[in-house]
Amino acid sequence: MIITEVTDRVTKIKFLDTARYIYQQYLHDTNWICPLDNDIENVFDPKKNNFFQFGTATRWLLTSDSGQPLGRIGAFINEKKAYQNDQPTGGVGFFECVQDQQAANKLFDTARQWLQQHGMKAMDGPINFGENDMFWGLLVEGFMPQSYGMNYHPSYYKNLFEQYGFETMYEQITNHIDAHKPFPERFTKIANWVIQKPGYEFKHLEPAQIEDFAADFMEIYNDAWQDFDKFVPIQKQTILKSFQQMKAIMDKNLIWFAYVNQEPAAFIVVLPDANQMIKTLNGKLNLIGKLKFLYHKWKGVNRMRAVVMGTKNKYQKHGLESAMFIKIKEYVLPLKQYDEMELSWVGDFNDRMLALHQATGATFGKKHATMRYIFK
Repeated sequence: MIITEVTDRVTKIKFLDTARYIYQQYLHDTNWICPLDNDIENVFDPKKNNFFQFGTATRWLLTSDSGQPLGRIGAFINEKKAYQNDQPTGGVGFFECVQDQQAANKLFDTARQWLQQHGMKAMDGPINFGENDMFWGLLVEGFMPQSYGMNYHPSYYKNLFEQYGFETMYEQITNHIDAHKPFPERFTKIANWVIQKPGYEFKHLEPAQIEDFAADFMEIYNDAWQDFDKFVPIQKQTILKSFQQMKAIMDKNLIWFAYVNQEPAAFIVVLPDANQMIKTLNGKLNLIGKLKFLYHKWKGVNRMRAVVMGTKNKYQKHGLESAMFIKIKEYVLPLKQYDEMELSWVGDFNDRMLALHQATGATFGKKHATMRYIFK
């Protein structure tokens, strides 16, 4: 087996093609939707990924002696998070591999050695060199076509990780809401009561005021998540970049903010599922790909994904989330377009958000695991 670091155009193309080979030729897995090549490349581009301001990343591809693709892996260090653990911890991601433990071990060993050379004593995976709303976690239940940004893996990957020595730290739960089914009566009653309360205001995103909404998002998010273990505050620059990336698919009427006496209090970001728009592109957003994308966007998709939600601590029992769900439902139902809203993903440690999912009447969809390997 030959391990090669990705350093030039040729190896970059081979890195991207490795995933296509494994899912399309090796596994013939029709559930897999090829991520956009640009999305993968942007993660490893210091000019496109602002996480390089406080970290570093690299990647490798693995082939047989005859040049047959066997796998790939990326490794990265986020300096803001690495030293918040009991031991300095880096990350691995974008792992793909044939069903061969020796091949997987070669990939993991290579990433581990690089991380050790940079002072790390453990590695989490599979994760992203970025925020956890994209390319995060190992799919362990719910082997169905994933929504945009959600990792898809064959079932044997879990064994490859565990046999190497990775252990699950936490699981990320994704639930599904039937868009045609009414919310439970109690949920709706609370939501309508909240909407009518004096001083409570609900606004959907206005692209012309994106700077203001980004500032409100940052204020709410950093308050809502501050008590979670190893939380790192999000920066406005990161939010603006995310909004810019979402611009091609976003529907402003699916992104809502709640205010209490004009104070930013809560938000929910829901996007049409771009994977239904890019499914036939095979990762290529060239001219033909863009035309196909625009056609599928015009044709419409039938699934939404709730990417992220947040509520300031002092407003977390005010029913604001329920009210925003109702606002979205009021917009969606007359369209007669969407069949499902995906609520993704919620850590198994987040009891409050999981309770909200249950209150909406959502049903289980899929589960990803974030794992850790502590170096011997």
